Amino acid sequence: MTDQIVEPEVGRSRPRKEDARLVTGQTTWTDNIDVNGLLHLAILRSPMAHARIDRIDVAPARERPGVVAAFTGQDLAEGLGSLPCAWPVTEDIVLPDHPPIAVDEVRYAGDPVAVVVARDRYAAADALEAVEVDYTPLPPVLDLEAALAEDAPLVHSDKGTNRCYVWPLATGADYRSVRERADVVLKRRYVQQRLIPNAMEPRAVVVTPLAASGEYTVYSATQIPHILRIMLAVVTGIPEHKLRVIAPDVGGGFGSKLQVYGEEALALTVARRLGRPVKWTESRSEGYLATHHGRGMIQDIEIAATSEGRLLGLKVDLLADMGAYLMLVTPGIPILGAFMYPAIYKMDAYDFTCTGVFTTRTPTDAYRGAGRPEATYAIERIMDELAVELDLDPVELRRLNWIRHEEFPHTSIAGLTYDSGNYEAATDKALALFGYDKLRAEQADRNRRGDLVRLGIGVSTYTEMCGLAPSRVLRDLRYAAGGWEAASIRMLPTGKVEVVTGTSPHGQGHVTCWSQIAADVLGVPFEDIEVVHGDTRAAPQGMDTYGSRSLVVGGSAVHHAARKVVEKARKVAAHLLEASEHDLEFTHGVFSVKGSPEARKTIQEVAFETFSSHDLPAGMEPTINAEHLVDPDNFSYPHGTHLCAVEVDTETGRTTIRSYVCVDDVGSVINPMIVEGQVHGGVAQGIAQALYEEAVYDDEGNLVSGTMADYLVPSAADLPEFVTDRTETPATSNPLGSKGVGESGTIASTPAVVNAIVDALRPLGVTEVRMPCTPQRVWEALRSARAADGSARSGEEASA
Repeated sequence: MTDQIVEPEVGRSRPRKEDARLVTGQTTWTDNIDVNGLLHLAILRSPMAHARIDRIDVAPARERPGVVAAFTGQDLAEGLGSLPCAWPVTEDIVLPDHPPIAVDEVRYAGDPVAVVVARDRYAAADALEAVEVDYTPLPPVLDLEAALAEDAPLVHSDKGTNRCYVWPLATGADYRSVRERADVVLKRRYVQQRLIPNAMEPRAVVVTPLAASGEYTVYSATQIPHILRIMLAVVTGIPEHKLRVIAPDVGGGFGSKLQVYGEEALALTVARRLGRPVKWTESRSEGYLATHHGRGMIQDIEIAATSEGRLLGLKVDLLADMGAYLMLVTPGIPILGAFMYPAIYKMDAYDFTCTGVFTTRTPTDAYRGAGRPEATYAIERIMDELAVELDLDPVELRRLNWIRHEEFPHTSIAGLTYDSGNYEAATDKALALFGYDKLRAEQADRNRRGDLVRLGIGVSTYTEMCGLAPSRVLRDLRYAAGGWEAASIRMLPTGKVEVVTGTSPHGQGHVTCWSQIAADVLGVPFEDIEVVHGDTRAAPQGMDTYGSRSLVVGGSAVHHAARKVVEKARKVAAHLLEASEHDLEFTHGVFSVKGSPEARKTIQEVAFETFSSHDLPAGMEPTINAEHLVDPDNFSYPHGTHLCAVEVDTETGRTTIRSYVCVDDVGSVINPMIVEGQVHGGVAQGIAQALYEEAVYDDEGNLVSGTMADYLVPSAADLPEFVTDRTETPATSNPLGSKGVGESGTIASTPAVVNAIVDALRPLGVTEVRMPCTPQRVWEALRSARAADGSARSGEEASA
């Protein structure tokens, strides 16, 4: 008997199982959910960035047609605690109370001040106009440096300071002594503008109470159903076992749904108060005010090197904008980046300090990459500046300083142990695909001719820490939770399989990839596997999805659980085949006896025999189901090289991306199609920061880029064709060899684009363009450079 050759699932570009439902509209978004007696919740938000609430009257709103109830913050204060911050990064961190709805004072434009509940969403929204509020304006706090002055107005007057924390990290030699022996020391300031997440699905929450038992089901467009359940229990006092949280189909998140929001707590509290189901769905403009923002940082960077270009040390001083309150992981986001500023480079000393600062703006928190894009931007920008200072090609400077492939595993100056990598291979492949030398020659020729449209070439070589997981590391960083992940495999009597995962997808392709992993281990068809997720009752254990951890940690849990199923099934198969377990081979889902291949049992047959339990080994429970929890010892470290060529019109300031090439090493790949999609999406978001997106506030603290008409999210028409490829050095920290890919494109692309723009304009005297590099900012940078050049020439003529 010959076995049919079975192609492995892992490594195949399988179309996503999830997509059929999505593209045909057979989805269950939170806002699609409708139940009998559903009420709609609308929230009145402060129009002022900072003010005292002198009087608030919701009685007129209660008189409006269709209105069932209306509440102030004072009305809901009893039984509604402060929203949680799970990452107090220092022992002396300033932790202000964060009420889900303001009671006495508002601290950012968008802070909730009243809630109206009506029979439909339009009646609820209309009734907000009837709420009467009197405010006394207080001074806004917007500038990060001015906020730290002794006489600065305070965001939280009871705390006596706008300084949230100071977090230092110094490793290697003393930086000052290293600096003293350096031939070259460069200082630069970079500004990470605030970004507003734009997931396709707005945030929404539906709460359905079961009055008889005091139970509540919370449907939320969230990345973190398990964490949300715990935190809602803490905030509302409802026992955790009385809460069920379901993340139905979730249309994107990019970190913005890695959060415990006030609206979720308010909806739960109102449903509890009224004993009726309640729904809240944000409008897009409401989301711009109330969904947490990303980035928001001033970076002062200093690098020290020898005249040959060898790096000696790096000094990083950050001012990080917390916004008005600390949300779930707000303080820790810049700290994640702390370990990535040295990137792929070797050096003798590293000195890092981050100061968190309160402002009267929307709170910040995780946004795709979460601290690591900021770090990569700073180091890759200043590496280009150092290359110019030393008259070196930017690629050659990087080659001189990066960790070589034969040096892995390597402990970086920041203290992380990079387990595997090959920066040389990824860079060589990217340079070849890009046509680097040819483009450099064209650039030199166009510069000699004085072309009005200049060509620039940008380089970005990166690594990042993924698979946010090691619980002991998170403990040392003062993070409140662990980083483990859970999975279980249920073998059904009919031979089908249910994979239960603690990760919660919102577009990543978990259902497809988890099916591929389980199919290979179990030897069952890909089509016979169902993945269960996003429901704290159906999948009771999990730490959810963020930090490119799902595959590395959650996928590993699936792999291990499936292996346990095979080993349990082996005992039953050996008993049924009257053979020793050690004499059984397991290939493509079939147990066979060595030397007697006709004696065989499929794992599906074993599953049914176990279900019937007519003939099991003595003492064995009638199940081959298994679960596994993974807590890795290390992060994973994808890396790669991104190259960008731009053309900049020096008359209009318009930047056009001519070509973009990226070669990423994300370890072993489960599904190449999904990897390519993740890279494309990530690169698009990184380009968006470089060229288009910025949350802009006026001097009074009002968000003036509060709609899609003012906040520029690029479409496909605004983006170039991407050339993507991969190298592959498997991770050693997990059985899959995977490293994670969800954030890589965002981390690498922003500095590649900005480096290209500055490279194009440097011959004209431009050394910096602040992001986003809009046509106006590019034009202004050119005008300033020409003015400076004119002043310099006038000075020379006067001296002569």
